[in-house]
Amino acid sequence: MDKFSYAHRNTSPESAGKGAVRFNKPDIPPELRAVREDAFSREIPVAGDDTLCFLMAQAAACGAKNILELGTAVGTSAAAMAFVCPDARITTVERDERLHAEAVKNFNGLGISERVSAVLGDAGRVIEELSGPFDLIFMDCAKVQYIKYLPRLKALLRPGGVLAADDVLLYGWASGEAEVPKKRAMLARHIEEYLAAVTTDPELVTAVVRVGDGMALSVKKQL
Repeated sequence: MDKFSYAHRNTSPESAGKGAVRFNKPDIPPELRAVREDAFSREIPVAGDDTLCFLMAQAAACGAKNILELGTAVGTSAAAMAFVCPDARITTVERDERLHAEAVKNFNGLGISERVSAVLGDAGRVIEELSGPFDLIFMDCAKVQYIKYLPRLKALLRPGGVLAADDVLLYGWASGEAEVPKKRAMLARHIEEYLAAVTTDPELVTAVVRVGDGMALSVKKQL
């Protein structure tokens, strides 16, 4: 497996530090734990323990029945949400053919393929064809596209629904805690634009939290 094609911090268990991360151990079946461990060993960008626990808690809290994920990788986060929300149907989108194929194999092996629709394609094009509404949208794809996808994702989200954008504090660039490398300036700028948009949008209630490498959690107001 080649290195992944977009910036993504290593969130494997080996990178976990002290504090709350110690207590965030996802309650998932052994079969899924094995899939995650294999992904970590190959440096495939899948959610770490704290991010996965937070995502599962949000899915359970909003009683998600219809979930959209942008960025399947090998399917670990989609599978975790499927297990914590046994009545949910999940649409997950991945542009990399090899990752998509592996995710489909994993969904079959985990016995959840009937509830998970794995779509191969560009997220920007796929979301234009979806109708929704979705209770939970988890965005963990190319970070430069977050701001571009926001209007459409808002339209797909039901009132009271949750939009979770992962890795928004990537390497401390967007938060100003680390100097941005010149070749990553555009990435950092687009993440900052996304954060500015969701934290000032009158239709959203947003919190940016230090989970993993940062997550922006936006709830669509019930106007």
